Amino acid sequence: MHGHRPRTPEAERSRRWFMNKALLAGGVAAMATMTGCSNDSNSAGTASGSASAEGPGGMPSGAPSGMPSGGPGGGGGGGMGPGAGEVKYADFKGVTTDGKVLDDLYSIHSTDVSTDKLVKAAQAFLDGLSSKERKSCVFDVDDDEWLKWSNVDGYERQGVRMGDITEKKRELGYALLGAALSADGLTQTRNIMKLNAYLGDYSGGNKPTLTEGAYFFTFMGTPSTTKPWGFQYEGHHVAINYFVLGDQVVMTPTFMGSEPTSATYKGEKITLFRKETKAGLTLLRSLTSAQRKKVVSSEAKANDNFKAGAGQDNAQIAYQGLAAKGWTSAQRSNLLDLVRVYVGNMDDGHAEVKMTEVEDHLDDTYFYWIGETGDSSAFYYRVHSPVVLIEYDAQSPIAYETQNHTPSQHHIHTIIRTPNGGDYGVDLLKLHLENDH
Repeated sequence: MHGHRPRTPEAERSRRWFMNKALLAGGVAAMATMTGCSNDSNSAGTASGSASAEGPGGMPSGAPSGMPSGGPGGGGGGGMGPGAGEVKYADFKGVTTDGKVLDDLYSIHSTDVSTDKLVKAAQAFLDGLSSKERKSCVFDVDDDEWLKWSNVDGYERQGVRMGDITEKKRELGYALLGAALSADGLTQTRNIMKLNAYLGDYSGGNKPTLTEGAYFFTFMGTPSTTKPWGFQYEGHHVAINYFVLGDQVVMTPTFMGSEPTSATYKGEKITLFRKETKAGLTLLRSLTSAQRKKVVSSEAKANDNFKAGAGQDNAQIAYQGLAAKGWTSAQRSNLLDLVRVYVGNMDDGHAEVKMTEVEDHLDDTYFYWIGETGDSSAFYYRVHSPVVLIEYDAQSPIAYETQNHTPSQHHIHTIIRTPNGGDYGVDLLKLHLENDH
């Protein structure tokens, strides 16, 4: 067992306090998110196969402006993180269409993409910590801590907080992210952190969760080029789960979002999610009118249509929209370009490995859309296959420009997951333990 700091009764009470605070702020929508229950037909985080299943989720228009930014969503999956129905690691199935995991999708094999630099960067960061800091952030490779993440700023987190360590140690942490992510992925992560600090200033300052330092590292297992391990980097609007086995990598679930999505922070103009927005529109506009009728369920968008957010690790989400089988080569290329925007946040070599996996299931990859289709419209889209699930959701404001409560591109949530047990590398770890031990 690793010597990590156990979650104390005080910490658990703090979590419950946060949930109660969010509940008071969000009312019924928050309760639905915490319990997995909803008064629409998407209860328990399940999306039905019909367009009419999309309920009027999201925060009430009178939600208090003081609630945590990025807070509870009403569509069943916006998520505040683990709540009353918390999934344990041992009970993890992953996202499925009907509760049944498809077998034989993943295997242990060589990718020929070295993880040596990643392992060295992780070890250098851990070696730079004090014994107390290291003890606070190291867990077993199959610890429940994997599943305890949230996009909400006030969530009670474990691990080493970036704002509490020295600049030298922070630089080692950023070096680890640099080894794990692509250049674009690192830039996006850092910019989300900066806009989180901007939101703190916009909200009046003196909010320790709305700073660049309110992000945490935890490690599951010990960095190794042969044995399974991983890390989690998490805070408001960022959750990166990174599992490593030999030269194989799984970087899901990865949540990225922001409110606002564009602002000037310390003289730097930052705009996020342009690529995600443009790639979705490009794919939709390349479809024929007949295809679009099957993809677009409604032009009326809810405040929050997210399904696979924090706390939704065993969500059942049916395929919706239109599968890519029979699409033209240009349309299929646009679909792959869209997926690559999200997969491309991980380091380039492993991103290509993942893209090959996605291409192998392209015929069974569904595209689904809710909302209008203008350049600045608020919309939701989902890409879903046996091996990848991507969501993009332009949501209602919670803490920025709240005088208008309609969804907009000022507040965007995104996620990428590996369905059928692939998230957190769970399926690979099971195979490793079965075959190598």
